[in-house]
Amino acid sequence: MIVVVCPGQGSQTPGFLTPWLASPENVALLSDYSQAAGLDLAAHGTTSDAETIRDTAVAQPLIVAAGLLALNALRAAGATIDGIAGHSVGEITAAAGAGILSPDDAMQFVSERAVAMAQAAAATPTSMSAVLGGDADDVVTRAESLGLQAANYNGGGQIVIAGATDALARLADEPPAGARVIPLQVAGAFHTRYMEPAREWLAGAAGAFATSNPTLPVWTNNDGSRVESGARFLELLVGQVASPVRWDLCMDSFSAAGVTGIIELAPAGALVGLARRGLKGVPSVAIKTPDDIPAAIALIEQNA
Repeated sequence: MIVVVCPGQGSQTPGFLTPWLASPENVALLSDYSQAAGLDLAAHGTTSDAETIRDTAVAQPLIVAAGLLALNALRAAGATIDGIAGHSVGEITAAAGAGILSPDDAMQFVSERAVAMAQAAAATPTSMSAVLGGDADDVVTRAESLGLQAANYNGGGQIVIAGATDALARLADEPPAGARVIPLQVAGAFHTRYMEPAREWLAGAAGAFATSNPTLPVWTNNDGSRVESGARFLELLVGQVASPVRWDLCMDSFSAAGVTGIIELAPAGALVGLARRGLKGVPSVAIKTPDDIPAAIALIEQNA
């Protein structure tokens, strides 16, 4: 069973779309995605600097567009995939990949999400830090004692903590036993109570988007379960902006379903890294550029 996974915010780097735009088909697709999102994604993916693409309102549509380009290339090469899931904003890529949302609707939805989350983040200075190692319960208890929240349970000994920047600094200075704290280059405390205004905005906007039931297995960040209803998946997309990402439970579900390979869509790297620790022994391929498509196809063929 091959599962395609779609990365979240923070995976983008300056110029990462450049190799994808050597293809006229991708240029045309990205133009469509740009129109739907209301952004010049080609410019942001090729010439914008790191600070520009760190902006939530830019980063999220850029990441979803990149994932859709990679997925289209994978399918154009004849790939058949057995399931799909996304991490945080990557769930919107997964929704399009599973046929729940059309690509244009996915780009419009992520644009709504990105702007709403950027506005919520601007209201209070907040950020996120990855905590590596330590006892998970101790990490969460220590975070909560500082008024922080666990935002991403990533598995493989990693929990992302979010909240006020001064409290994150204290966590870094006085980490839980056996843990180290790494500040992340993000613009706010995503997947926490600070994003409640964004959740409310998306709840009002969601009614404008038509959904279809998924055409292949898709799992939710909410609790790692497989979702059979497109309408329910959209509800979960709305809720997840202000609730924790349970990627650890998604990986548990992949394992229970008999996963034999993981393919991460562009801009890839983070999720295959988590899979190496949380799904030990399961082979993986990170699609960073079109040159990685043959390796992904080979993995699929080996597991056919």
